[in-house]
Amino acid sequence: MLYMRLGKPTDIVTNTALERPVPAFELPLLSDTSRIMTNDNLPDKPFLMNIWGSWCPTCIIEHPFLMKLEERGVNLVGVNYKDDIGDALGYLNRGGDPFSMSIQDLSGQFALDLGLTGAPETFIVDGDGIIRQHIIGEINESNWQSRITPCLMVLNDASNNGVSPDPSQVAEACK
Repeated sequence: MLYMRLGKPTDIVTNTALERPVPAFELPLLSDTSRIMTNDNLPDKPFLMNIWGSWCPTCIIEHPFLMKLEERGVNLVGVNYKDDIGDALGYLNRGGDPFSMSIQDLSGQFALDLGLTGAPETFIVDGDGIIRQHIIGEINESNWQSRITPCLMVLNDASNNGVSPDPSQVAEACK
């Protein structure tokens, strides 16, 4: 096995939906599982799609920062990943609900279609539904300022002007 891998690239490459539309989905709303949500229910302005679970220690650490973002008016869509509905709702009841909506991805297939490597992860989506940035791990003040804010600024400017974002600006701001 070692001999076969000698000289081959060792980088781990994740298969993400970066620069593609949010994958098609039909998943229940966490707060009312009788309501099925689809891509049509996603915001038409730039937003963050956060993959989380009540079982995830890093999600618990990240949660207070997500609450601060919600207070600042940042639109967050939650994807509850492979979680028991009672545990997930209890988690949001205890810590607050920063999400404009949370969908339940019980099988985990939607998150895998996005390119999830492990919760939490966040995808920045433009107003046209195209994934522009993938943040692996916790969102905190540091990566919010250095990575996410510049990307959101470019996407929000384009959305506010009713145009698609300039590819070169997106490439620079959303790297």
